Amino acid sequence: MRLPGRVFKSGRYWAIEVPVLGIYTQGKTKKDAYGMIGDAIESLVNRRKFRLKIYPGRGDYFEIGADDQAAWVSFLLHRIRIRRRLTLAEVSARLGSKSPNTYARYEQGVSVPTVEKFSQLLNAVSPEIAFVLRESSKEYQIKRRKKNR
Repeated sequence: MRLPGRVFKSGRYWAIEVPVLGIYTQGKTKKDAYGMIGDAIESLVNRRKFRLKIYPGRGDYFEIGADDQAAWVSFLLHRIRIRRRLTLAEVSARLGSKSPNTYARYEQGVSVPTVEKFSQLLNAVSPEIAFVLRESSKEYQIKRRKKNR
C-alpha cells in the first residue's frame, strides 16, 4: 500500500506533504525534501527496523510506502484517528464493538486487516473521506541514507 504526496518549489525551498497523514516539511533541494519527509514519518512510526520507501512520480506527485505492512497500516489508522480527535472507544463504537481492544489490535499492528476490514476501519476513523485505489508504477524508488538506530 502506498500513499500519495506532493513536492513543490516554495520560494527558495522545496515543500513536501503527505496530506492524508497531515505531515508537511521542506528541504533546500528536492532530494533533501524527500529525505525530510522520510525521516519525519519514520520517527513518527517509531519502530526499530521500519523504513519508508519513496517513489517519485510525474511533476509534483510522489508516493510513499513500506515493506512492513503491519506497521504501515497501524501507523495510518493511528495517525488518522488522532487527527480526527477520536478515542479508541469512539472508533470501536462506530465499528459496532463494545470493546476498544478490537480496534486497538489493528492500530497496534497485532492484527493485519483484510482489504474488506481495512476499508471498514478507515470508514470508522474517517467516514467523510473516500480512499481511492489506483494503479501505480513500481519502477523507481529513491534510496535514502540509512541512519544508525
